[in-house]
Amino acid sequence: MTTASTAHSVFAPVDPFPPRPILGITVPGWPIIGLFIVLSALVTAAALSWLGNWGWIAGGICGLLTLWCIWFFRDPERRTPGEPGLVISPADGVVCMVLPASPPPEIAEGSGEKLLRVSVFMNVFNVHVNRSPVDGRVEKLAYHPGKFFNASFDKASDLNERLSMRLRMPDGGAVVCVQIAGLVARRIVCQVREQISIARGERYGLIRFGSRVDVYLPAGYESLVKVGDKTTAGETVLGRSGDGQLVGAGAGRTDRLSAEAEARMDDRVD
Repeated sequence: MTTASTAHSVFAPVDPFPPRPILGITVPGWPIIGLFIVLSALVTAAALSWLGNWGWIAGGICGLLTLWCIWFFRDPERRTPGEPGLVISPADGVVCMVLPASPPPEIAEGSGEKLLRVSVFMNVFNVHVNRSPVDGRVEKLAYHPGKFFNASFDKASDLNERLSMRLRMPDGGAVVCVQIAGLVARRIVCQVREQISIARGERYGLIRFGSRVDVYLPAGYESLVKVGDKTTAGETVLGRSGDGQLVGAGAGRTDRLSAEAEARMDDRVD
């Protein structure tokens, strides 16, 4: 197991926070889109020189692949629910599992008790930008190398390459969010650092291409989704606290925590 700070192949921190999308496209996607455009132009030119007008067929195929690449890296704005005590989906996709499970050992607290885990599978046509499920402070990031099995399999949680994030909420509870590489995905991008505050629905990374995100709900929270439900990152409610609101001495700090993250974003935009 390797901590995220040394996992340069998958951990790409941006100071102080992930940049906002450009023309509706996530910033890490632009270099790949540029590569697709250049390769498409070269292949089309070569095909035209060898095949004459038949080369436009190759050019059309390359154009479609480039359009798919642009579509893949889209990063639309989202309207995140503001009610307290909610855990929001970090990913677009389909719920493929809802079951009790222990968080990865590199990120688990104490004895690693079983918590309710909601797994969201993303195919290559979903938006792949990941968003924070709760208001909280990034307490720990941990990278674990692994295999690249189909991310919809249960064993992917234990065997696949992953990057785990533990968020400490204002009420003292914690949510664990795990980005898992899949059969096609070979690159996890996490763009936050430990000890920074992040607001519910804020962008924190992405996975390329096709993958899964696991969310471990805190003890006392109930799931509001079932297997087969479609999710939208930053909008769909995955779970909520048993009483529907934050409890504990830290409950009153939620607005302040969100304000910290928003102020940081405003400073970066200015």
